[in-house]
Amino acid sequence: MSRIGKKPIVLPEGVNVKVEGGHVAVTGPKGSLELDVHHKILVEVRENELLVDVKNKDDNEEKALWGLFRSLMSNMVIGVTRGFTKKLEVNGIGYKAEMKGNVLVLHVGYSHPVEYPVPEGIEISVEKNAVTISGINKQLVGQTAAEIRRVRKPEPYKGKGIKYADEIIRRKVGKAAAKSE
Repeated sequence: MSRIGKKPIVLPEGVNVKVEGGHVAVTGPKGSLELDVHHKILVEVRENELLVDVKNKDDNEEKALWGLFRSLMSNMVIGVTRGFTKKLEVNGIGYKAEMKGNVLVLHVGYSHPVEYPVPEGIEISVEKNAVTISGINKQLVGQTAAEIRRVRKPEPYKGKGIKYADEIIRRKVGKAAAKSE
């Protein structure tokens, strides 16, 4: 049995869940999200709980899908109530980030500024060297943060580049000067 899959998802006040066949729609104060569920997964709403089950508990593939879809639906409920955020830091001399309309402009040591159009459903705010990405879809928030970080990954010698706020960069020692005798 899946330890994650068998836990019920508690639905907070103000969250509505509609299950129609293999389609789940979650609506809350921050917005709404939809998910197509695998045909081997059973979804049921009871009182203020969302229950996920499988047809055959002996099949390893179904047990894996059970935990996966329970986690996806839990993230949907959290997203429409609280939302998700990721923070990035831009480090380096002359490196900066700014918003111009719906485009994030990054000056990160290239000969040209890099423009990143903000996807629909994502909000980006910039304060000094910190970029905050927020939205209701956890996958989209994480994907956007990864794409922005990919523009200039942090390097291990001086730590210049774009990194997650909680990321620790393992630093390397630079070239040692030759000792004169």
